[in-house]
Parts: sequence; structure tokens; C-alpha cells
Amino acid sequence: MNYTKKTILIIFFGISFASIVFSNSKKENQMVSENAYVETEKITILSRIKNTTLPGESGVFAALMVMCIIMSIASPYFLKTVNIFNIMRNMSTIGIMAIGMTMIIVTGGIDLSVGSQMAVAGMIMARMLQNGFPIVPSLIIGFGMGLLTGFFNGFMISRLKVTPFIVTLGMLSIARGMTVFFATGTKGVGVASNITVKDPFVNFVGGGYIGPIPFPVIIMFVLVFIFSYFLKNTVLGRQIYAIGSNEEAARLTGVNVDRVKVLTYTFMGFLCALSGIISAGLLSTAATNIGTGTELDVVAAVVIGGASLSGGRGSIAGSIIGAAIMAVLRNSFVLLKMPGYMQTISIGAIIILAVTIDTLRQRKQ
Repeated sequence: MNYTKKTILIIFFGISFASIVFSNSKKENQMVSENAYVETEKITILSRIKNTTLPGESGVFAALMVMCIIMSIASPYFLKTVNIFNIMRNMSTIGIMAIGMTMIIVTGGIDLSVGSQMAVAGMIMARMLQNGFPIVPSLIIGFGMGLLTGFFNGFMISRLKVTPFIVTLGMLSIARGMTVFFATGTKGVGVASNITVKDPFVNFVGGGYIGPIPFPVIIMFVLVFIFSYFLKNTVLGRQIYAIGSNEEAARLTGVNVDRVKVLTYTFMGFLCALSGIISAGLLSTAATNIGTGTELDVVAAVVIGGASLSGGRGSIAGSIIGAAIMAVLRNSFVLLKMPGYMQTISIGAIIILAVTIDTLRQRKQ
């Protein structure tokens, strides 16, 4: 790696550090004291959930712009239209799943199974198409699989009180195993693990364009608008923030915490299924390894966007900007011909950095 590449890498880490610090420092006034009386807590929660706009988003967006400026200087190919749309298309599935992950993290949970949920939904849809089923029932089954896995996670977490980390870690393995089963049947090892997807509709959803804009990008922004409105302007959206701020206080104000958590994880399953179908359409293939490691990118996007892993804070817009930063970072590594392992190391380092800063800030509170 030459000195220019090293310099750019160091600058990118500096920008990531600055954006994370800014996105967290601007929200200290949103923290609630654990020693407050319950009645005071009720009033605080109700007032907080009415204002979900995070001022730190502007800092994260500024960091994204600085990264783009640096890359436009380092590589003349970066600002070409084809590369910009390629970045947006590559971030679409991460962005879509980051929407659901934002809601989960805001409640104080986490979902480590998103990559596997994505894979199993796309695979079962592809298997049905291969077996001659029409597109509509195939899509219904694909989305149904996502809803089922998401509901299972939410039920185990909310009703049986199993920690989100354990439940979703288990689902990561279960859904990945189901993906292999739907791909290979009971024969397993030695059987082709890919299923070709030739349906025109699915191929358009994943790889089509409306004008110069990739269709998955349009889907992502439509969902961003819908879920941003949902979180800011609906009772259920405000309840999601209330649960993350103080779950017990939310219960005392009449929030059905268990129902909200189940719905949140079910939404996540639906969005994972959509991402799996988009990926299958884009690649014209459903493969057993699709989505492997995706959970790292999704969590990184959300925490870079300003969400707190302890709950109560986060926004869809911030998470989408975080997803864009991740996509630009990956694209930059490719353009600068950096080794692939640097991507994985960088993403892990960014996640640790973001969580560490958030943890230290909360201890200070």
C-alpha cells in the first residue's frame, strides 16, 4: 500500500471518528436520568418522543460529503455517473435493512440474523420459481418467510424474555441452515447451492432502471420516506422511542411493550425478505452465501448514523447516511485497489469506535 493510499485511509478513519463524535455529542440533552421519579419519567418520555429529529445528522452528512470530495480528487472515476449509481445500488439493500435495524436498536435491541433472513427469503422464492410456481405466490412465500423469522425473533425476545443477542444469533444459524436446505434439499453436501432466477419481474426489481436510476434505489428512498413518517408521526413510532428511552416508564404510560417489540422485529423480517428478493433479482441467482456478514454493515450504518445501542435514540435519515458512508468506503477501497481484508478490518474498527464513544458518553451522563 503506497503512502497516498495510507493517507486517504487515515483521513477516512478521522472523518468517521469525527462524524460519530458529532452525531453523539449533539444528543446529550435527550438522555433521561435513571433516578427520576416515575411520574416525572412519564412526562419526560411523552415530551421526548414528539421530537425525533436528530441534529447530528447534519454532521454525518458533512462527513459523507468530505469523503466524496477526497475520493473525487484521489480517483477521477469516482464522480462518474455510472459509479455514483453503482454506489447507490450497492447500498440499497443495506439501507433497506438499516431502516428496520434502526427501529430495533431504538427499542434497545439488536438483530444479528438479518443476513441469514435475507438469504432464506430469497432462496425459498427462487426454489418456488424453479419448481414452476407463478411469481405472485412465490413472492408471497418469500415475504412470508421473512415475516415468520422476524416474528419468531420478536416473540422470543418480548414474550419469553430471551436476550436479543442470543435469539438473533441463533436465528442467524437457523435461517442459514434453512437456506442451504431450500437450495440443496436433503442431499446437502455435493449439490449445487445456487438457484438461477430468470423471472422478468424479479430481475427488474433487483437490476432494473427507471431512467438512469436503479429501481432498488427508488424502493429504498420510498421506504425511507414511509418509515421516517411512521416513526415521527404515528403513535406506534413514538412508542418505539419511548420503549428505548425507559421501558418500565413506557409500560406505566400504557404502552404495550411486548406488542411493539414483536411488530418491530416483524418489520425487520419483511425488510430482510425484500432485500433478499432484490439481491436475487440483481444477481439473477439465489445463493446460500448471500447476506453473509451483512449484519456488520447494517449495524455499522445505524451506529454511524447516530443511533445508540442502549436504545432511545436514532433516525432513519441518519442510518441511510451511515449506509452511504459504508458504501462509499467500500467503493473507495475498490477504486484504490486496497486488499479486501482492509474492508472487513475497517468496518469492525468503525463499529467498535462508535460503540465505545457512545458507551463513554453514557457513563459520563
